Amino acid sequence: MATTKQTEGTFTDEERAAMQEHAAEVKRARSTKGTKAEKAAADAQAVVDKIAEMPEPDRGLAERIHRIALDAAPELAPRLWYGMPAYAKDGKVVFFFQDAAKFKARYSTLGFQDPARLDDGSFWPTSWAITPEFSDGDEATVADMIRRAVA
Repeated sequence: MATTKQTEGTFTDEERAAMQEHAAEVKRARSTKGTKAEKAAADAQAVVDKIAEMPEPDRGLAERIHRIALDAAPELAPRLWYGMPAYAKDGKVVFFFQDAAKFKARYSTLGFQDPARLDDGSFWPTSWAITPEFSDGDEATVADMIRRAVA
């Protein structure tokens, strides 16, 4: 695994790149002309394009998560968020897929944001590690989490 260059008190190269991607996403969203449907289609295509750029096995995992998300909650809008595939409801990101290669991590991550309705008492997880061994049973669990998150 490659190491990340970081000095105390500064961001890693990967973190800086993610922030630059986010700034470009915001700028593109503000400058894109067209109908709401055209903008949504462009955002969805940007997610598909980003997934296609990922190395394996991240790409395969991202494709599966993307399919699960669209099947489980078609009301979610795919879009990029800090350069990662994300799925939003009413303009707010509900969850995202972070590929392992993005921050040179050991595993990919499925993370849920505040709008996700996964509350379970006073303590619950908001992200899960996903490995290439992601099974059909895991798919069912993720689909259920996504449906709960948007309920």
